[in-house]
Parts: sequence; C-alpha cells; structure tokens
Amino acid sequence: MRVMIDNATGVRTAVPPAAAPSGFVHDLEAAIGRSQGFLLGEQKPEGYWVGELIVDSTLVSDIVAYHHWNRSVDAGWQRKAVHRLFSMQLPDGGWNIYPGGPSEVNATIKAYLALKLAGVPVTDPRMLKAREVALHFGGVPRMNTFSKLFLALIGLFPWKYVPTIPCEVLFIGKWFHVNFWDMSNWSRGMIVPLSIINHFKPTRSVSVTLDELYPEGIHDRDLALARDPQRFTLRNFFLWLDRLHKLAERFARRGLHPFRKPALRKAEQWMLERFEGSDGLAAIFPAMLNSLIALKALGYPDHHPQVVRAARELKRLEHETEDDVRIEPCFSPVWDTAIVLMCLAESELPADHPRLMQAAEWLMNKEIRFAGDWIHKNPAKVEPSGWVFEYANKWNPDVDDTAMVLLALRKIPTANPAKRDECFRRGLAWMMTFQCKDGGWAAFDKDCTNNILEKVPFADHNAMLDPECADITARILELLGREGVSHDHPQVKAALQYIRKHQEEDGSWYGRWGVNYIYGTWQVLRGMRALKLDMDQPWLRRGGAWLESVQHEDGGWGERCNTYDDPVFKGCGPSTASQTAWAVMGLCAFDDPENPALKRGIEYLTRAQNSDGSWTEHEATGTGFPKVFYLKYDIYRNAWPLLALATYRQILRRATAVHKNGAVRRETALA
Repeated sequence: MRVMIDNATGVRTAVPPAAAPSGFVHDLEAAIGRSQGFLLGEQKPEGYWVGELIVDSTLVSDIVAYHHWNRSVDAGWQRKAVHRLFSMQLPDGGWNIYPGGPSEVNATIKAYLALKLAGVPVTDPRMLKAREVALHFGGVPRMNTFSKLFLALIGLFPWKYVPTIPCEVLFIGKWFHVNFWDMSNWSRGMIVPLSIINHFKPTRSVSVTLDELYPEGIHDRDLALARDPQRFTLRNFFLWLDRLHKLAERFARRGLHPFRKPALRKAEQWMLERFEGSDGLAAIFPAMLNSLIALKALGYPDHHPQVVRAARELKRLEHETEDDVRIEPCFSPVWDTAIVLMCLAESELPADHPRLMQAAEWLMNKEIRFAGDWIHKNPAKVEPSGWVFEYANKWNPDVDDTAMVLLALRKIPTANPAKRDECFRRGLAWMMTFQCKDGGWAAFDKDCTNNILEKVPFADHNAMLDPECADITARILELLGREGVSHDHPQVKAALQYIRKHQEEDGSWYGRWGVNYIYGTWQVLRGMRALKLDMDQPWLRRGGAWLESVQHEDGGWGERCNTYDDPVFKGCGPSTASQTAWAVMGLCAFDDPENPALKRGIEYLTRAQNSDGSWTEHEATGTGFPKVFYLKYDIYRNAWPLLALATYRQILRRATAVHKNGAVRRETALA
C-alpha cells in the first residue's frame, strides 16, 4: 500500500494500488443502468420474461414436408417458408446447424426437399448448388434415422431400411437391463409417437422424388445400416434384433402379433396422458410433430379435440410475418425469467421492486406439485416439486431449471414469504434426490446413463441418454454454497469429487448445455467461489488460466459449436456478449478486480453495449444435442452481461473496502 504525504499539511493518505479510473467505473455503472432499463422494458404484463429460441432451418423444412404429407399446403405460408429457407442458404449451397458452421447433410437435404416440394425448379442455380453439396456428403443414405423416417412417410425412402421402433418397448419394465425408462426424457417423447407411426406406416406419396440425391443410384448396399466390421458387437446384435422386429412386423400387419394391439393401446394412452398439463407432448417440437402425425395414423379425424389441440400447440411455435416464417423448438419462459430475475437482483435493483416481486410470484405459481415421469428413475420419497423450461410441461420438471429458479427466488422478498420459503424448501429437497451415483447431476433424470442404448439403430440423434454434467452440478453447488451448506456435507463432497474428476487437462470443463468449454469452466469456477473454496488451489487456478489463455484481442471471448466435434477449436470463435459474460464471471471468482484480462472483458462489454441497453449477438451459444442441434437463446445476450457487470462491481467494491480499511489502519499506526 502506497502512502502519500501532503508536504503542506503533513496529512498521510493511503492509496490503493492501481485504483480504478473514474471513467472506467462510470462506464460500468452506466452500462448496468442501461441494461436494467432494457430488461425491465422486456418484461411481459404477466410478470415473466421470454426470449426467442432461434435455431437452424430444419424445423421449417420439416413443417413444409408435413403439410405436403397432410395435404394441407397453404400457398401463402409456403411462400414465406421458401423465403426463409433461401435466406439461410450458405454460399456453398448447403445449410448448416449453427451460425458460422459448415453445411450439414440432414439440414441440406431437408431444405432441398422442402424447396422442391414447394415447386422450386431443380434447375434453379440455388438448387443445383444444394444438390452438389448433398451429393458431396453422400446424399440420402447418409441422413440420420429420424430424417429417413420422415422421407418414408412421403414415399421417398423404403420403410424396410428404416430401423424399427417397436411400441412393445413400453412393456419392458425396470427389471430388464435395458428398458424404456433408461431413455432420456426427450427421447421418450419422440419415440412413443414414432412407434405408432412405425406400426401404421401411413405413407402419403408426393409428386417429387429425391433420386438425384443418391450418388450411385438406389442400391440396397447404400440403404441398409452399416454393420461393425467385428462380428460380435452390440451394434451388430441390435441390427440382428432389428431384422427380427421386421419379421414380427409382418405378423403384426396380419393381426398375428400377440402383443401389438395392447402395445399400441399403451403407446396411445401414454401419449394422450402426457398431452394433459403440457404445451403439446413434452412441449418440444419433434415430439409435438410426431404426436400429431401419430394421432392421424391412429385414425383420429382432423376435427377431434386432441388433433385440434396438438395442431394448435404446434402452430404456436411459429413466428409469421408478411414475408417470412420461423419456428421455435419450444418456449423458455421459466428459464428466462429465473435468469433475468437473478441478474436484476444481483445488479442491485431493489429486491422489493414491484416488477421483481411480480416475477417471483409468477415463478412460484409455476412450481409443479405432481409426480411425473421422473419417479421411474428416482423413486425417492420426496414431495413432488420442480420447475420446467416451458410454460407448461407437468410430466417433466427438470433439475437445471429448478436450480436456476431457486437461485433467483432466494434473492427476492415477496408479499407472501411463507409461500416462497415453502417453494424453496420443497424444490431444494426434490432437486437433491437427483444426485447420480458418481456425484453429479443431470438435466431430467437420475442415472440415465446406460450406454448400451447408444448402440440401438435409431439412436443416431445423439440424445438417447441424459448424462450428468459439470455445468449443472456446479450450478447446484453454487446454490448450496449460497445457502451456507458445508463442504463436509456428503452430497457436496461427492459433487466436488465429480467436478475434479471431469476437469480437462488444460484446466477447462466441458459444457453440456452451453457452448462449450467457456460455459462449463465459468459455471464451475462460479460454483466453487460460492462454496467459499480456497480459489488459490492449483486446480482452480488452472481453470482461470485457461479462460485467460483464450481471451481474444478485442477483450471478449467466443467459442463455436464445432468444439463438440473437435476440442481443438476450444475458445475459438467470434467474441459474443454471452460468452464474454461467462468468462468474466469465471475470472471474478478469484476476487481480483485488477486482473488485466478481467478488466479488458468488462471494457469489451461496456463498449459493445447498444445505446438502448441491449447487446447484439449472432452466434448460437446454447446446446440442445451436441453435434446435432444448437440454439441461440435471444435472452442470453442481454441477461448474462448484466450479471457479469454486477458481479465485477461487487468484487471491485470489496477490494476497495479492503483498501480503505487497510489505509485507515495504517494511517492510525503511522500517527
């Protein structure tokens, strides 16, 4: 600590080292104020926040194909869909699955098909380029199973080469090593209606073909699923089992399959039950579209209330303008509201601000007091609780959303504190029962990690399991730390072991639900700081050093989805507001506001902020299914930077207070 002595008065003044310039602090405070104002302006009258989930072109392509299957094409709507698809075409002629990414085979062929169905001539230069890209990837034979199934629905792929999804799988109980409940929550929602579709095979042929997208013509050797070169493998076993299922299908079509009728009834009932209390089946696009087709395959007429409701919920996902249409995969109001609520509270908007209290009330009313599908993997005797991502999805509360809601609720006074405390108590107790055997937490289920399921022929969507992950585990540890739970708590100790076990050699952590290593590393460091661990431990310092090592010259951080394909791309990608905010918060965990990398990150955020308090971001920083599906959470670019700025302000104030206290003590000693 430097001491300055005024020669005229003899007054000694302690000066903290590298005191923050007043302009820097002014910019920080101004950015926080603008951000608060912007987010308050985005709140819905009911008290919640919801940002759009922006995704690739495949959802629009799927709906175009569905309307042609359903014979329900609206020429005006289709014109907008065509405009949308062409607006997303890459210069090389293909379509990608995340901004800045390369063309991808499924997205490209789906878009090509949708445009061809819509009447775009195959001689159109844009179609010729798309065809070239599709053939480069190997064409239709290289598409994934679910894509081929939808081609089969419109007569463009033979059913005999689509892996069988038998509805009898619902009869396999937990007593068997591989069973229905070992599948991830989202896979169950997709597969049950697909099993109904698989039985009826309701093909409605269209007037176009895709013959030109078979590089060597349509040959059996290209259509059949590839076998492992080694003879005795799990994949080959399941391929053999698929042949057995196809043989059984022949008997089922003749009414000779003893289990098919009861299995169909069970699948239908399972699906209808889960329509109740939800925004469509599982409240996500694939399951909702599959269930609508399944209802029609079962013979439900278009005017039946279940069909009308399923079609209405699917239509709600669309954003239609005069010239364009885009589709969300689901809605995210609970997740978005919890994040914004926490950000505003941490940024020192008065906790009793009426807008915050309104949002807290809205969140409390979204608690799910129903024993949903989670009980099959987690039969613990606990009061049902939890929150979901969407407006309504009572069968599927999840751990990650629950943790985020609890982090938000603990900061907000309400007009009914007893209600808030009860919500918090139930939610925390419920969430804690989901800790998995190895100490981590997953998104929806407990110990949903039977990797045999990844060998099933229809499991090529990379989403059959719901594994534990460092980001969710660390978020729960953050919550427990803020609640004062001891490091010696058995569940905390197990979770810390999990976190340490899954640290990468370079010090980073993999991020399952956000892109990617920046997301995972930030959440771990923030969680460890909340637990009041010694942040000078070498393993934690390595995490901070990794973040510093991937900072860009502009002061920001960015990482693209290609890191899921190859970790060599860690930390590479255009700087974004959300990922810079994550990295800033990760470095804030070390309580050093004078860290040059940290200050440059803050300067990036204040410099990149728009005049209205928002930030602009074009990259996808959210993860659905790694290597398959990514999202751009539109709320992220405006919420996470506020939390980062507020977190930095907190450590700056703490450091300043320490300097001031030290100055007073030293001045007293000198006197």
